[in-house]
Amino acid sequence: MEIRAVEVTSSNVGDAPVLPDLLAQIPADEEIATVTADGAYDTRACHDAIAARRAAAIIPPRRNARPWKADTAGARARNESLRASKHLGRALWRNWSGYHRRSRGETKMNCVKQLGQRLMSRDFDRQVAEVQIRVAVLNHFTALGIPMTVAAG
Repeated sequence: MEIRAVEVTSSNVGDAPVLPDLLAQIPADEEIATVTADGAYDTRACHDAIAARRAAAIIPPRRNARPWKADTAGARARNESLRASKHLGRALWRNWSGYHRRSRGETKMNCVKQLGQRLMSRDFDRQVAEVQIRVAVLNHFTALGIPMTVAAG
């Protein structure tokens, strides 16, 4: 439940091109079981970067997706995911694959935004430092403990 990688970019950089850099921030000796992301990450570079880390990609194929030429491990895994989503249907695939766990990441991003919607710094390097400080604060809060919710009655 902690943030393990951060990348700050300008507004003209999309999310998907940054994923390989994010994965590179996590030490190679640390195992990554799954990478869950939305359909914007359904790119060859993302799937190849995830396969290179020997992780499972839980990324819904785009609605108009076609199989890729299976010349890399990432393409083969993505084609399997595409076959499964077409066979099961998108809703069942999301339940079967565990895609719903992506909401945990979205919730953590909401926590980052709760520390302030805007960055105070104007200089890009200082903005990067400000984001890293926010992440460190949130990770410290997470280390203190996550509340356990129990149904009563």
